[in-house]
Amino acid sequence: MDFNVKKLASGAGLFFTRAVQFTEEKLGQAEKTELDAHFEKLMSRADCTKNWTEKMYRQTEVLLQPNPSARIEEFLYEKLDRKAPSRITNAELLGQYMQDAAKEFGPGTPYGSTLVKVGECERRLGAAEREFLQTSAISFLTPLRNFLEGDWRTISKERRLLENLRLDLDACKTRLKKAKVAEAKAAVSPLVPCIPQPHSHTHSYSHSNVTLSLISLPLFLFQAEHELRVAQTEFDRQAEVTRLLLEGISSTHVNHLRCLHEFVEAQAAYYKQCHLHMQELQQELGRLPNAFALNSTHSMATAAFEAKGIGSPVETETLKIEEVQAPATGTRKAKVLYDYDAADSSELSLLADEVITVYTLPGMDSDWLIGERGNQKGKVPVTYLELLS
Repeated sequence: MDFNVKKLASGAGLFFTRAVQFTEEKLGQAEKTELDAHFEKLMSRADCTKNWTEKMYRQTEVLLQPNPSARIEEFLYEKLDRKAPSRITNAELLGQYMQDAAKEFGPGTPYGSTLVKVGECERRLGAAEREFLQTSAISFLTPLRNFLEGDWRTISKERRLLENLRLDLDACKTRLKKAKVAEAKAAVSPLVPCIPQPHSHTHSYSHSNVTLSLISLPLFLFQAEHELRVAQTEFDRQAEVTRLLLEGISSTHVNHLRCLHEFVEAQAAYYKQCHLHMQELQQELGRLPNAFALNSTHSMATAAFEAKGIGSPVETETLKIEEVQAPATGTRKAKVLYDYDAADSSELSLLADEVITVYTLPGMDSDWLIGERGNQKGKVPVTYLELLS
């Protein structure tokens, strides 16, 4: 118990001494040991690294998991040292909804069959996203978190210790300075009250009702010089330890650079895979018996015209309905879903439930087809039609 009380008293005294030194420095009443320019530069670079790493880490978390509730849940599982449950991606969920809807609408209908194909593609996109998230979390997010929670905490701890030892060193310098001033006064006056030394036992006596501390000034000066040497040694040792840790920031940059390259590779692979899935989906939709297959065909025809430097007939001149001729092949029957009033003479008015003949022309807008009803013909909107097999 006595040991604990003494230890507590000693710690309180040390804290008070540091507080006094810090306050006097702020008030300009005490000198402060300054670190060299190179050391200050190392600390500045370390602070900069920590700040930007923290910002990149937080934003990467948002990129990989935009849902704040999900991020909090993953954080809690991590702190509890438990594995977070597998979570379906939004694309996978959308794909599942599309396929379920196709079952309700009928997978044999144009809409239902398209939903099946798009739903399968969305689920593949979701699986690719899941793989990207896992790879990015391991190769990029985890190293950033390890630096912030590991290396940086160690650096911060050693820097705080260095600052405490710096305060102790400057307090020792102040005591030595006061001891030298007292010694100089003692040379002039034969009896000078001595400055009490911390942690030393003093004997006192009463002389003319005045209590004076009777400690030998040479001994006090010797002890102050000894404490200064010890404090300087401890400060130098801690400064070297801190310097080595700060210089290790260069290795951190190299490690984060490698992780950044891996993150870019993971992103590139993910987007490339998504692009391939979408190309495959476009090809599959192009083979389905619906309007979008026709539109894909004339989009390819238009691209062929442009590659040869030939403008499409629809783009180079205004479409003249009376001159349009139905192609020998490629015409289809379509059922009108809603009434439609023609906006001008180039369009064909429609009545719900009637059946008309439709076809496309190279270079036409993909949202329109040419419709014929007897001797009447004109442009009709695709969204008002259901193509029949």
